[in-house]
Amino acid sequence: MVVIHEPLVVEIGPQKLQGYLALPGDPKGLVIFAHGSGSGRMSPRNNYVAAALRKAGFATLLLDLLTPLEEKDRRNVFDIELLASRLSLATRWAAERADTGNLNVGYFGASTGGGAALMAAAEPDARVAAVVSRGGRPDLAGPALVHVHAPVLLIVGGLDGPVIGMNRDAFGQLRVEKELVIIPGAGHLFEEPGTLDQVVHHAIRWFLTHLPNAEEC
Repeated sequence: MVVIHEPLVVEIGPQKLQGYLALPGDPKGLVIFAHGSGSGRMSPRNNYVAAALRKAGFATLLLDLLTPLEEKDRRNVFDIELLASRLSLATRWAAERADTGNLNVGYFGASTGGGAALMAAAEPDARVAAVVSRGGRPDLAGPALVHVHAPVLLIVGGLDGPVIGMNRDAFGQLRVEKELVIIPGAGHLFEEPGTLDQVVHHAIRWFLTHLPNAEEC
């Protein structure tokens, strides 16, 4: 049985971004969440995924990529470069901690957060070992897609219309190990019965493949 400690309330960077860090015993890696527009560390869907990842042995960090004041300006919500920079900031913060510094990092991005996760993973000094995008907008990463250097899993709902095409186009531009999973009967938010559990299954599979250190495999 995986022993999971109570989540720690953390503040990250000079902006004091609010987050929840949860650590199971002997974690296999750390998954940092990049939420979609209008969402944050309280997102019920991402918290559901995070809880399942912790049961699978991963540490999780759910945080607000914007301050409450920044969220009032809708331009910030769709500023992918800003969101990606905050994700990179959180990654550096985790690398400096005694309890997470030795863990390989994965990103789990949802909606616009998927674009931010991919843009952050394209930075030359990015410390990320895998990316999973749920109903993401990878197209928002733009030219950065060809520079992503971590394995990428794109998960899209079969009912998510134009977003399927956006993910297929982005998939063609990625130059890394990659996979595109389309979940039948799922909409953009994966609210249909059983669809979010399929997301969890694929995310755990991807992170188990790419996050643990070699000696842990």
